[in-house]
Amino acid sequence: MQRLMLKSKLHRVTVTHSELGYEGSCAIDETLLDAADIREYQQIDIYNVTNGERFTTYAIRAQHDSGIISVNGAAAHKADPGDIVIIATYAMYNEIELQKFEPELVYVDGHNRIVNRRHQIPVQAA
Repeated sequence: MQRLMLKSKLHRVTVTHSELGYEGSCAIDETLLDAADIREYQQIDIYNVTNGERFTTYAIRAQHDSGIISVNGAAAHKADPGDIVIIATYAMYNEIELQKFEPELVYVDGHNRIVNRRHQIPVQAA
């Protein structure tokens, strides 16, 4: 059996640019791409915490340590500078691979600088 699992997540990054006239994609600071193990041109899902929009696009590399999160092309209608978004990737894993499975979870500050990295989402008390 194969299961589609969360592979990586950039949690609550801030959109810095929204470029309608640019070829569709999402430019992401190279430091964040590397930390989350996201490859350039890899499919990503974006969940806009600010306005509730959810959409799929692909990642492109932005300058290292720039803090850039630029939503481009048609997706620019779904995110504005200052919006808080979650960027996620998923992958298929078999039961053997799942025994060692650990997602890459990357947490940032208000300037898209990494403040924490984990492999589990903390359990919330009821």
